[in-house]
Amino acid sequence: MKTVICPGSFDPVTNGHLDIIQRASRLFDDVDVVISVNPAKQYMFSETERLDMLKELLKDYKNVEVHLWEGLIVNYAKEHGARVLIRGIRSSNDFSYEFELAHMNQNLNPQIETMFLPSKEKWGVVKSSSIKELAMFGGDISRMVPPLVVEALKKRLAVSH
Repeated sequence: MKTVICPGSFDPVTNGHLDIIQRASRLFDDVDVVISVNPAKQYMFSETERLDMLKELLKDYKNVEVHLWEGLIVNYAKEHGARVLIRGIRSSNDFSYEFELAHMNQNLNPQIETMFLPSKEKWGVVKSSSIKELAMFGGDISRMVPPLVVEALKKRLAVSH
C-alpha cells in the first residue's frame, strides 16, 4: 500500500500519537500525518506550531510527511490518492467514536477505509486535553509527551498566566 493518512489535531502531540505514527511507518510505504485546521475550534498551539513540532519529532522517519489541512480528511485523501486512514484507539470510548467517524467518512468517500491501531497499554490514558489540564496545574507530563512539547507547554502557560 502506498500512502496512508494519520489525521489528528495534535494539540499537543503526545507520545501516544507518536507511537501510532511510528508503528504505521513500519507497516506502510508512506505515511501522511495530517494536522487538522478547524477555524471554529480553539487550539492551544497554532497550526504552524503544531506543524513545526511534528516535523521536528518525526524528522528521522524518511517515509513520514507532515501536512496541514483545512477541510474534510476524505477530501485530503482523494486529492492525494490515499485510501486508508489510520486511527489510534485507546479505549472502548475511543472505538465507539472512531467507529461512527469511520462510517461517516466511508459515506462521504466509499473508497476510504479506516484501520484502527490499538494504543500500547502505557498510552491508554494519555490524551491531549488531559495533558493540557495537567500542565496548567503544574502536573508532571514528562512521561506523556516528548521534551519538546513539555517545553512548549511551559512557555505557553507561562505567557498565559
